[in-house]
Amino acid sequence: MQLVLRLIINAFAIWLAAEWVGGIDILSPKENGTGGEILVALAIAVVFTAVNALVKPLVKLLSLPLIVLTLGLFLLLINALMLWLTAEITELVEAPEYGLVVNGFWAAVLGGIIISLVNWVLGVLVPDND
Repeated sequence: MQLVLRLIINAFAIWLAAEWVGGIDILSPKENGTGGEILVALAIAVVFTAVNALVKPLVKLLSLPLIVLTLGLFLLLINALMLWLTAEITELVEAPEYGLVVNGFWAAVLGGIIISLVNWVLGVLVPDND
């Protein structure tokens, strides 16, 4: 149940970043309506969660000296790269009208900041079993 809540929070954060940042878009056919956009956002959240679980720890480990040197600000760049990687993976889907599009470095940075903040705020509300 907690995994489903985290996926919903990630989907909401990605949708919010797509609404607020001009260079980030969620591609979904208009004839599918809002329900189709929600399903696409959930699918993007699954990919984003997998990227954060598999790739992000390795990148953080390899860039540890830069993270320490910049007092953690390099983590913003890592979050932007994870968002960009998610967009690249979703573009590999056969249907070109579905997926996440990130246009530009600064859009990825702003989107990464928004997603991190929304995950942090809503993550406080979801109880952890740890």
